[in-house]
Amino acid sequence: MLSKRHLRRTVALALSLGALPAQAETIQVTIEKMAFSPADIKVKVGDTIEWVNKDILAHTATVEGGWDVMIPAKKTASMVLGTANAVDYYCRFHPNMKGRITVTAP
Repeated sequence: MLSKRHLRRTVALALSLGALPAQAETIQVTIEKMAFSPADIKVKVGDTIEWVNKDILAHTATVEGGWDVMIPAKKTASMVLGTANAVDYYCRFHPNMKGRITVTAP
């Protein structure tokens, strides 16, 4: 257990260093009626993107020349992006399904 003096020093040090690092978040994208919703999301490096497929068909979240996430029917799939950039993605099986992810530094 920390003494009150030690606790005050720890709090003072944390305050002098600025805000503590933000916790990673999980951002959900629902797939329903052959569409990503929301289609355009903004996340931070280290956040988890979770696709929730409510359709009876399998889908993918695919970046041309990049990553490819398989999202089975009535299931979820997720990934963490580690690089700040913006990417357009689509479903490999249904190319009319499109989305955009903008990843920023934390």
